[in-house]
Amino acid sequence: MNTTLTNEQQRLARMLKALGNPIRFQIVEYLAASQSCITNDIVRALPLAQSTVSQHLKVLREAGLILGEIEGPATCYCLDVAGIQWLKEQIGNWLPGCCPSAGPLIQL
Repeated sequence: MNTTLTNEQQRLARMLKALGNPIRFQIVEYLAASQSCITNDIVRALPLAQSTVSQHLKVLREAGLILGEIEGPATCYCLDVAGIQWLKEQIGNWLPGCCPSAGPLIQL
């Protein structure tokens, strides 16, 4: 087995790792539902301190899942549409020879 990941595999792994955290998963869902929002909106929606939310937003931004734009004293966040589309395509193409659509994964 080759242990070296391609750039695309590394990018996919970063995105999946970022989404592996339940709070970050919720933030992405929140942004998808609201289309964009100010950091304080996200803080109000979560039971976390603003500094903790900001750290989660940083991880999501670095993974290529969200964008942040400064608007006056606040930062407005939204999904990185190109990044999300890329992720969806990669998930759809991942493991092409596995898991036929009809039938169980493991037969007992």
